[in-house]
Amino acid sequence: MGIRFRTLKRAGIAAEGVAVFILLCLLIIRQGSDTSRTAASDEARQDYIKWVDFDVTAQAMETAYQCDLDAYENGVEVGFVELLAYTAAVNGGTFDGGASDAIEELYERIRSNETTIEELTRDLSSYSYYLEAYTAVLGGFVGEYEIETEGGQEGGGGDTVWEERYGLKVFSPIAKGFEYSDYDDFGAARSYGYERLHLGHDMTGQIGTPIICVESGYVEALGWNQYGGWRIGIRSFDQKRYYYYAHLRQNYPYAEGLEEGSIVTAGDVIGYLGHTGYSTTENVNNIDIPHLHFGIQLIFDESQKEGENEIWIDCYQITQFLSRNRSLTEKIEGTREWKRVYDMKEPAE
Repeated sequence: MGIRFRTLKRAGIAAEGVAVFILLCLLIIRQGSDTSRTAASDEARQDYIKWVDFDVTAQAMETAYQCDLDAYENGVEVGFVELLAYTAAVNGGTFDGGASDAIEELYERIRSNETTIEELTRDLSSYSYYLEAYTAVLGGFVGEYEIETEGGQEGGGGDTVWEERYGLKVFSPIAKGFEYSDYDDFGAARSYGYERLHLGHDMTGQIGTPIICVESGYVEALGWNQYGGWRIGIRSFDQKRYYYYAHLRQNYPYAEGLEEGSIVTAGDVIGYLGHTGYSTTENVNNIDIPHLHFGIQLIFDESQKEGENEIWIDCYQITQFLSRNRSLTEKIEGTREWKRVYDMKEPAE
């Protein structure tokens, strides 16, 4: 019996050893599988654009936009962003004085059925990058919308009607009829708080000038910021663009009723130009010259929203392009408020 017991005991020990060995193997395989999945997940999270140099000129944007309008009217399969992305891909992202002519020639080739954008870009490796990058910058700029008009034409007088249109559905951040001055100051040095670069565009004007929502979206940030003073942050509906409006007016910075989470339409009055900021104390004017600080941040992944991975683009040329489309406003009698004259609706609304 004793001998048999010892034999069974040894067998039991051996069986346990085998079981432990199998369990360890399974754990190692599972851990390897989990590690592979984690690595794949990390790789997927890293597979997004980390930086964009947006050097498209206002003239190039205007040329591509006019081609887009013609394409829409004539059923040509090419758009505003595609024309600019192709031009960037063949020129290394630069837009010199001949860029507009090149865009027109490209469009005519496509319009005459000589070629297609798909054929032209099939072996153009950098095109996909520029298409994604420029779509992030300009994706919400052109499309179908409805605009309220008088007598069928904005400012034409008569009965108010709604008119369906295709075209530019974004606006200059400065209301129509209000003077301002600017120059390309992106990347200039700033020293308040700490040495840093100016990651926006300053538009100098009169205190109280109505500030306009450039693109439809929702208010993601509202309130005081030590550097920007009273400021507003608006996120586009596709989540790709974050518009930043800073140094708004002391005591009355925002349009009435505006709050975080508010849905705003391109062309709405959202606030008023001022010179608040550069203070840890709220509602202080420490900016020497009244101006709007306007910025555009690109977001390909939410990890880029705040921190060291933020992407702010030079938007000077964009403001030059948008100066062709400024929202007309009027004063609300007996208040400090201004409102847009002609409402707008987009299909998403």
